[in-house]
Amino acid sequence: MRAFWRFSTSALVALAASGPVETLAAQGADLPPAGFGSLRQDNVAIRLSTPTVALRALPLDERITRLLAPDTYSSLAELRRSRAGEIAAAARAAGADSVTVFVVTFFGIQPDTRFEPDQVYISSQNVFYRPIGIVPVSPRWSEGRLGQREQAVALYLFQPSIVLLRPFVLYYADRSSDAWEATLRTLDAERSRVLVRAAAQPQP
Repeated sequence: MRAFWRFSTSALVALAASGPVETLAAQGADLPPAGFGSLRQDNVAIRLSTPTVALRALPLDERITRLLAPDTYSSLAELRRSRAGEIAAAARAAGADSVTVFVVTFFGIQPDTRFEPDQVYISSQNVFYRPIGIVPVSPRWSEGRLGQREQAVALYLFQPSIVLLRPFVLYYADRSSDAWEATLRTLDAERSRVLVRAAAQPQP
């Protein structure tokens, strides 16, 4: 498996109850139209590796996920809908009115690999963020172990002050990646293409 996305806690509860609702126009940018993106997750996700485990992180934010290919966008939107209630509960437990969410995947490189879920951090605008909540997606997440080529997935909740449309740095243990700065250029170019594709569609 973005997002980042940001929701108020009340919006997340409503989303869980009512199904898909377009609620994210948060950090000041208009949402691109859905269904016209062509990017793959590998074009957008941030990657880090140690000798035993690899990590991939993707912001679940509609301004980003709408730029992905339609089938990928749909699967991430379904993930968002299916876990909205759990995200809202985790946010309330942390005393947060809104959250920024990433989908984080750990991949085992070696047999019987141990991973450290609480060692994922973000630095944005000179502020260091630890996750304020984690919503497991994989059933064996709590084991903290992976076989070779196995994966474990969870949604990471961070404070909403992370600025997704600016460069930030992702950390895992003693590794870091500033690849998001280059990814922003990819997203900007794709957003322009999405708007052109949408404008070329026949009007009903």
